[in-house]
Amino acid sequence: MTEISQTITLPSQESAIAIAGSGETNLSFLSRQTGVKLVLRGQELMLFGKEKAVKRTASIVASLKPFWETNKVITEPDILTAFQALDTNRIEEYSELQKDVLARTKKGELIRAKTFKQKQYIKAIQNHDITFGIGPAGTGKTFLAAVLAVKALLNDECEKIILTRPAVEAGEKLGFLPGDLQQKVNPFLRPLYDALYEFIDSEKIPDLIERGKIEVAPLAYMRGRTLGNAFVIVDEAQNTTPAQLKMVLTRLGFGSKMVVTGDITQTDLPKQQESGLIVSSRILKSVKGIAFCYLTEADVVRHPLVKRIVAAYERFEK
Repeated sequence: MTEISQTITLPSQESAIAIAGSGETNLSFLSRQTGVKLVLRGQELMLFGKEKAVKRTASIVASLKPFWETNKVITEPDILTAFQALDTNRIEEYSELQKDVLARTKKGELIRAKTFKQKQYIKAIQNHDITFGIGPAGTGKTFLAAVLAVKALLNDECEKIILTRPAVEAGEKLGFLPGDLQQKVNPFLRPLYDALYEFIDSEKIPDLIERGKIEVAPLAYMRGRTLGNAFVIVDEAQNTTPAQLKMVLTRLGFGSKMVVTGDITQTDLPKQQESGLIVSSRILKSVKGIAFCYLTEADVVRHPLVKRIVAAYERFEK
């Protein structure tokens, strides 16, 4: 096949930096994916390789224009989703994905779905009373749920956010941890707090907790309650027993949403104990009003190494 070259002129040095990525990691990633050599000289991006591959790479760069034209950071998930959009004739949908902003952090950073499955997950939460987000670490399951919870609270769409997860991490039990209940559960709910801190000033969170607008508690403390007018996030649900997860699911009250997140490949339960998340996915998959969203390695939006770690474990466990 004919070898060709193509030059793409970028509008500014900032745009060139955005498309190249830190240390030109994006260019290296594009090269590995397509076999095309990419060379950046000032504001000119030169592509060298087989004609079909060069044209494909140029199309990917063009589809990322909303990012580099506004000097936004471009990540591997953005590029992978662009490839997926190109290969499945969903470029227009990808363009909409880039424009659809979910929220803005305190620092002004825009939060949006980075992959098609993340977008599906967000829509499922918006349109269902109970949504299960199942997938590996780094796919945004908990973070996106927390973003939607904060939005609902700030827009008066719910009266409180309830954050809960089973306290069975690394063999620890709450009784062995120092402090009162709040201090005991804080380490278990750290990932949820981290998401809240992106949108709510840290000094305001204790006041919201004191006024009951944000409640954090171990899963066991949900027993016997009806959770009405609340946005409930059940995190790390792979560590629940079937009875525990049934208990919390049946606490749902009127005017509430519940998001259950977990990674079925990372349970900390005893080997003989089946995960409540796995059991519920079998029992509830056809129940109207409940959505199941399955995210994969392709939806990992953390450090690129996380994606490779997930993939390595998946290969090992097959």
